[in-house]
Amino acid sequence: MRLRSVPLGVAVLCLFAVAIALTMSARSFARSSSIPAWLQAHVGEGEGQIAQVVLERARALYLKKVSEGSVKNPCYFAMDATRPGDLGNSVLGRRYYIICEAEQSFRAVSAGHGGGRNLKGVADFSNGRRCAKNFGNAVDSELTAGGAYMTADTKTSFKGYYRTATKQDAVFIRSFVQFDGEGETANARQRVIGGHPAALLKGMCLLKKPQSSYADHDGFVPFGKLVNYAGGRSNGCTSWSPSDAQLIIPMIKDNPTTLYVYPESRDIAAIARKAASRQSLSSAGLYWNASCLKEIGAPKFWPKKTLEPIIAQYKQDHPAPPPQPVPICKNP
Repeated sequence: MRLRSVPLGVAVLCLFAVAIALTMSARSFARSSSIPAWLQAHVGEGEGQIAQVVLERARALYLKKVSEGSVKNPCYFAMDATRPGDLGNSVLGRRYYIICEAEQSFRAVSAGHGGGRNLKGVADFSNGRRCAKNFGNAVDSELTAGGAYMTADTKTSFKGYYRTATKQDAVFIRSFVQFDGEGETANARQRVIGGHPAALLKGMCLLKKPQSSYADHDGFVPFGKLVNYAGGRSNGCTSWSPSDAQLIIPMIKDNPTTLYVYPESRDIAAIARKAASRQSLSSAGLYWNASCLKEIGAPKFWPKKTLEPIIAQYKQDHPAPPPQPVPICKNP
């Protein structure tokens, strides 16, 4: 077969056309990677909005995992732990974000931050209900650790019975979504960090209920008072209100997605330096919720290499008392 020669001018035009096509393709990809206008409308530092840096990092993490093939969920999550969790008058701050770009859906809900601990006489890394000052990734620190996570397996377990407002005994079953982290959050499984409803049973006793499928060999079941602590703190996990958890958990069951939690240790270090010098954060391109920063003064990150030996020594010096048997219910 004889190949036809192509004039030089035609070849140059063809190459030019290919170059234009490649440029347009790259620009199209850049546009698809930029924040769409409908979502940009939710960006801001007001109530119910998401800060620019939080959205950019959350979206970049999600797109990365989608491109790798590890995420197919059409939705992803973000959390801004610099915002207040308690706005007063029983109003909760909305700082956990559910973003579903395919359906152009954005929702901001409440979430608890890690309460931390006060090892009296040794180290105080506790947090108040409204704003978080201390962050960290140490085991048993009960602190929030910012960074990249993916949702993993969901475990649902029976916790006991409680008495309803209509004086009926109801079963309390709670789901826990394990998170897998990377980088500074890579020990999420070791820390048992995940998401769950902000509800638990307190004042536990054993109730005689032999007809229950949950009864032990003596016919007893755990019984307690159901407490909703959506306005409080967590042990480092992401706690949602029970109603929001009913929305979130089914979204990610057997369909993993990403969660980005702000701030990371690098952000905390940069903010702490600026706070100490009393320089403007915005002029330095930094972000922290203004009302919480005013309240806490300066944030602090407690790395596990520093804090875990302190916690271990404190445990050794202050051994926990032996566990007491759960009492039999007298007047449930």
